[in-house]
This record gives sequence, C-alpha cells and structure tokens, in this order.
Amino acid sequence: MSLRPLFVTRLYEDSLAGERGFSGFNAELEEACLMLAAEDRAGQVWCRREGYGGYTSYASLDDLPTRASVFGRLKTKLDRHAARFAEALAFDLGGARLRLDSLWVNVLKPGAAHTSHIHPHSVISGTVYVRTPPGASALKLEDPRLAMMMAAPPRRADAPEDARSFVYVQPEAGTVLMWESWLRHEVVVNRAKADRISVSFNYGWR
Repeated sequence: MSLRPLFVTRLYEDSLAGERGFSGFNAELEEACLMLAAEDRAGQVWCRREGYGGYTSYASLDDLPTRASVFGRLKTKLDRHAARFAEALAFDLGGARLRLDSLWVNVLKPGAAHTSHIHPHSVISGTVYVRTPPGASALKLEDPRLAMMMAAPPRRADAPEDARSFVYVQPEAGTVLMWESWLRHEVVVNRAKADRISVSFNYGWR
C-alpha cells in the first residue's frame, strides 16, 4: 500500500527572534502598537461598535509602514518571508509580485477572542507576534475540507497533525506565521492575564 499526500495546505512558520537586535526592535514595535491603541480614536470607536475585545487598527489606519519607521522595517522583513513562502508554494507570479496590501495592529484583552474568518481579496495572510504572555491565545487553523466531510467519523485523539480537523499553533514573541488567505482560522480566548499583541497583514498579487 502507498499513500500520497495530495492538495497539501501549507503553514509557513519562522521567527524574527534569532535576528540581531531583535529585543530592541520588538520593544520598539510593542511601544508603537500600544501608542496606536491609546491614540487611535477612530479605531477605538470601531472596536467598541463591533465588540472587539481590545484594540485593532484594521478598520481605521492603512498607512502603518509610513506612520512609524518600525512598521516600515517590519514590512521589509515580512516581504522577505512572503517571497520565501511564495516560492515554497510554487506560485507563478509572472511579471507581477506579491505586495503588502494591509498591515494592522491587534491588542487582544484577557478573555477576548477573534472568531473564525478568512481574508478575502488576498493571496497570503499572516501574523507576527509581539507580546505573548503565559496563557496567551493560540491560533486555530481549520481543515478547508471540513464542510464537505458530511458523513465522516471524527478523528482519533492521537491522529497525526496532518489528519486533524483543527490545528492549534502557540506562537511566541517574534514568531511569523503565514498561510494562504482562503484558510479559515481564529484566535481562541486569551487566557493570559495581560494583553496579547500582534501585527497582522495581507499580501496581494499585483
């Protein structure tokens, strides 16, 4: 008997933590995220209206790489990771390339979560993690075939990761995760006693 893995869903995982000067860079990034959370009134209003448990700049600010230099430096780092992921996915980009379409801050309060969703109109999406205190939320990824498994039995508790319906990834400060934007995912409840801080992003094919 032989088994061939077909139509594999890939998750890109790397870390900025091993880079020279990471500690200072990450501290500056955290300070910039908290500054936005304190000063972005439009974002605060949106979060209250939409029931977001904390702060996100997703709907209020679209110029972070030019607003603060640390976000510009982060973009440069992410561009390199996105290029590596695109190569691993065997994308034929033709005369175009993947471009950062959006970059936004997330400050998730204790007890808050971000429900299951996808990122329409993008090719690659992801998150870089800035502060992950003990008990901070994991990223939950869903098998994209789940809706078509109408009569399938559940998976055993000891099923290998590539056979599970859901996979949980526990990031650390500096972790970079990327996935194709159609992959449904969610941020489970933040069990930490402090805010969980991250920066999320989308890349489009332009």
